[in-house]
Amino acid sequence: MHHYSLRLSIPKRLAPTLGSETFLWTNDNRGSFDATVGPRLGALGPVPQPNIELVRLAAAIYAADRTTSRRQGGANWSRREISLTIPVWNPDRWRAIAAELVRLLGLLSGDEWNLNFVRANTPRGETNAKRPAPVERAVLFSGGADSLCGALLSRHELAGAPQVLVSHLSWTNLSTIQKTLAGAVERLVPGGPQRHVQILFSRRSAQPVSGRRFPNDYTTRTRSLLFISLGLAIASIDGVPLWIPENGFASLNPPLGPERRGSLSTRTTHPRLLEDLSAMLAIAEVHANIVNPFASRTKGEVFRLVGHLLGDDEAAAIIAQSHSCGHTDTRWLGLPATEHCGVCFGCLVRRAGFRASGLTDATPYLVHRPPDSTLRGFLASKSAIAAARFFTDRGIRHSDIASLSLPTSYPVRDAYDLCERGIAELKLLWQ
Repeated sequence: MHHYSLRLSIPKRLAPTLGSETFLWTNDNRGSFDATVGPRLGALGPVPQPNIELVRLAAAIYAADRTTSRRQGGANWSRREISLTIPVWNPDRWRAIAAELVRLLGLLSGDEWNLNFVRANTPRGETNAKRPAPVERAVLFSGGADSLCGALLSRHELAGAPQVLVSHLSWTNLSTIQKTLAGAVERLVPGGPQRHVQILFSRRSAQPVSGRRFPNDYTTRTRSLLFISLGLAIASIDGVPLWIPENGFASLNPPLGPERRGSLSTRTTHPRLLEDLSAMLAIAEVHANIVNPFASRTKGEVFRLVGHLLGDDEAAAIIAQSHSCGHTDTRWLGLPATEHCGVCFGCLVRRAGFRASGLTDATPYLVHRPPDSTLRGFLASKSAIAAARFFTDRGIRHSDIASLSLPTSYPVRDAYDLCERGIAELKLLWQ
């Protein structure tokens, strides 16, 4: 069992020997996180206390997830046991749903969690009583293709009412993409006022107090919970819905093979996770009105909606500027970190979505570059082509649907049909 705790101030007695088992989130940004918000979230406005506590919980979970290696015995996907102690204003609020939280975290990350909540006051400072201009909807805005499509269609649907786009950054190389796309949403779709809030929050590589380096694991499945909690914090100020735009095929994320179940399959917007999270947080009086507007659509169907809204040429041009690739470690190759690999599963679904929608794909893909031995090796290490072809050749099976842990509100037939449509789009890449 790996044990961690979150503290909201720097403990003087422990400072010289402070190790990787303690995370510090301080108002003065001297702690374990590189963040543009402090533990009060004052920079965002008057966020209600329950939603502040949710972000605190999500931050601790994200930090523990990133600090605990999955590599054991030569395997990269070992099930981990993680125990967390989190300071909150009202521990009873969270103890009442702790068992459900543990179950949900197991679904999200594939690990075994233990959560302990302790009473703590937030250090003074970092407050902002100024209320931002009211909005009718908040939209999670990663800079990916689906979030871009969601922002465009939300602005159109609101018909003049204001919206806020919420971006989370754990590194800054996507910041310019997010800003450019947010501006394009406002330019391309007539509508009311639009704000774009970018929140930097990342665990540092070393403990600033003691200098001890944190272990690092890049398979963080729980980062999405932090992103959602920050979006809900902003949505809670006006009590409005939070849109989390993700095509339904990716949300279901059927396993490409028997070895890709559990933690190998990300469940960021899985319908059961979102439904259970909303219901659970409501018990804790946390604002959690969550909507995935694309839950019943494939990537190609989402792109087609934007084609109808903007026209094919304009839609293709703006979607090509989004970033859907999960691999940003190309800088060591001397290549832009924002360029798509073209061979990971996210890229394959994106490329198939362009083909299915009839939109021209002008995305720069590394796989289309003249290969050298280094690039060839990099792409081979990221490629999901063989697994995707195996999956599309054998088709979706009832055992795959049974493994998806669907909520009772989601008809099995609908999931099966959606997966078949997603597979049909992927097959366009092999034809």
